Amino acid sequence: MARLADWLLALPILLPLLACAGGAALRASPRAQRALTAFAALAMLFASAALVAVVHPGGPIASQMGDWAPPFGITLVADRLAASLVLITAVMYAACALAARGDAELGEAEPLWHPLLGALVMGVAGAFLAGDLFNLYVWFEVMLIASFGLLVLNAGAAGRDAAVKYAVLNLVATSVFLIAIGLAYGLAGTLNLADLARRLPEVPNQGAVAAVAFLLLAAFAAKAAVFPLFFWLPASYHTAPAPVGAIFAALLTKVGVYALIRLFTLVFPGELPWVGPLIGIAAALTMVIGVLGAAAHWEIRRILSFHIISQIGYMLVGIAIATPLALAGAVLYMLHHIVVKANLFLAAGAIRRAGGSFSLAALGGLWRRDPWLGLLFAIPALSLAGLPPLSGFWAKLLVARSGFEAEWYWLAAVALGTGILTLYSMLKIWLEAFWKAAPEGVAEPPALAGAERLWLLAPVAALGLVTLVIGLWTEPFAAFALAAGEELRARDAYIAAVLGGTP
Repeated sequence: MARLADWLLALPILLPLLACAGGAALRASPRAQRALTAFAALAMLFASAALVAVVHPGGPIASQMGDWAPPFGITLVADRLAASLVLITAVMYAACALAARGDAELGEAEPLWHPLLGALVMGVAGAFLAGDLFNLYVWFEVMLIASFGLLVLNAGAAGRDAAVKYAVLNLVATSVFLIAIGLAYGLAGTLNLADLARRLPEVPNQGAVAAVAFLLLAAFAAKAAVFPLFFWLPASYHTAPAPVGAIFAALLTKVGVYALIRLFTLVFPGELPWVGPLIGIAAALTMVIGVLGAAAHWEIRRILSFHIISQIGYMLVGIAIATPLALAGAVLYMLHHIVVKANLFLAAGAIRRAGGSFSLAALGGLWRRDPWLGLLFAIPALSLAGLPPLSGFWAKLLVARSGFEAEWYWLAAVALGTGILTLYSMLKIWLEAFWKAAPEGVAEPPALAGAERLWLLAPVAALGLVTLVIGLWTEPFAAFALAAGEELRARDAYIAAVLGGTP
C-alpha cells in the first residue's frame, strides 16, 4: 500500500513534467508535441481518478520522498480536497490542450505552448499535494515562471505590459510568502504543515505566530486575487489567447484559495479570533467589487476576469465561517467554478472566432448564425449566475446555507445579492453577442465549420456536460464535499497520515 501511495502521489507531478521536458525536446514537431500532451493529460486524468478512489473511502495518504522520516524531507499528501483538485486539474489540462488545436491565436507560438502548459500543470498539482511550506513556495514559483511564459506567447505591447504587471505583483506576494516561511521556521523549527499544526500552539510568543499567520494570509490572498490585492488579474488575463486564459482562470487563483483553506484549517484552526471576521469582510468586498467591475465592462474577457475575482469571495465565505458545512460549500464551489470559468473563456474564444471580436459593441446576430454556440455559452453562464438546476446553484446554496446556519446573515445576503448582478453580466454578454442584430457595416467572419469547429466546441461541450452532470446528479458531489468539509475541520486524519499514529 505504501508503494501504491508513492506512485499515486507522484504521477500527477511526473506526467506533466514528462510533457514539459518532452515537449521542449520535440518543439520541431508540433504533431509529436500534441500527441505527448494528449498522452500526459489522459494519463494524469486516470492517475488522479485513482488517487480520489483511494482517498475518498480510506482517508488521507502521505508519501515521504527519498524515504526521509517525517517531518524531514519532502512530503506529498492528499486528502479529499487535494485529490479532487488534482483530478479537476487533469480535466482542465485535457480540455485546454484540446482547445488549443483549434485556436489560431497561438499560431507560431504553439511549440512553446506545450512545454509551458506541462510546467504550469505540474506546478499546480505540486502545490495541491505539497505537505510543507517551503515546497509549496517552490511550486508557486514553478507556476509563476510557466504562467509568465504563457502570458507573453504572441503578445503585443499590451500583452507584454500585462505580463510585467502580473509578474511584478506576484513576485511581491511571493517575497512576503518567503519572509513568512523564515519566521515560521524560526518559531517552530519545522516547515512541515502537519508538524507546524502540532508545534505552533506551543510557541511561547503567540504574537509572532499571529504575525506569521497575517503574512501568509496576505501572500495567499494576493495569489487568489482577494480584495484589495486583485489588481494584477484584470490587468493581465484579458490579453491572453483563449486556451491560456482558460487554464489561468480555472487554476491559478484556486491554488491561492487552497493554500488559505489548508493553512487556516490545519495550521491555524480557530486559534486566532481575528481571522474569521477579517476574511469575512474581505470575502464580501471581493464579491461586490468583482461583480461591479464585471457589470461596468463591455469586453467579454474583461467581464469574465472580474467575475473570477467576484467568485473567489464565495470560496472565502467557507474559510471565514469555518464550519464543516461552510468548508463543504467552499470545496464544491471551487470544483464548480474551475469547470465553469475555464468553459466560459473557451466559449469566449469561439465567440471571437465566430463574431470577429471580444467587444460586445462589435458583436451581434450569433444566435442566428450559430445557435449551438449560443446554447453552449448559456450553460456555464447561467451556472456561474447560480440558476437551478446547474452546478452553480447547489454550490451557492451550500455557501448561503452555511452563512444562515452560522448566523453570518450579512455575509449570506451579500453572496445572494452578488448572484443577481452576476446574472445581469452573463445576460448582457448573451443578449449583445447572440440576440441583438449584427452591427451595420461590420463584416461577418467565415462561419465555424469542419475540424476548426470541432476543436473549438468539443471542449466547451464536454465541460458543459460536466456542469450539467454536477447539477442534475448532485448527491454524490455534495456528499463528497461534505465529507471533505468534515475532514478539513477535524484535521486529525491529515496529521496522522503525515506523522504517523492514530487519528
